[in-house]
Amino acid sequence: MSDQQIRPRAEDDLEDLVTILAEVHLRDHFPMNWPEQPAQWVRRASGLGAWVAELDGRLVGHVGLSSSGDGNLAPRLWRHRTGTEVERTAVVTRLFVAGQARGHGIGALLLGAAVSEAERRGLHPVLDVESSNLAAVALYERLGWERMATLEQRWGAHTVAVHCYTAP
Repeated sequence: MSDQQIRPRAEDDLEDLVTILAEVHLRDHFPMNWPEQPAQWVRRASGLGAWVAELDGRLVGHVGLSSSGDGNLAPRLWRHRTGTEVERTAVVTRLFVAGQARGHGIGALLLGAAVSEAERRGLHPVLDVESSNLAAVALYERLGWERMATLEQRWGAHTVAVHCYTAP
């Protein structure tokens, strides 16, 4: 049995997280557009909180929770569906897990940490994910997240199909 731990992200985690993100980018093309400043890209995900996962003492994953921004589609869909203000949602973002740590439930644990914090704040968790990110889509659907819609969105130089999910 492996030792798994989820904890709040610390500033000194960013260098290792960028290394993991680079591996994930090569393997899964996430993020689709490699950021000019990857540490800043990861850091920006933490408006409401950010957590990392350790497996056997090694950093292996990350998730952030933030308020809705201009580029987020899921909060607007949730508002349309429920009449709830966009400000009552929390966006799960920057979820990634190192390849060697997959299959250990790390993604579910990280997602659980973000959802718990959103609920603690009285917010409803939602997220947007590129439709071709099959591993992420499978995780969200396995955990009972509901796909509200698939919409086209401009991400950098690309127009992509984005699945918008709401927490169960």
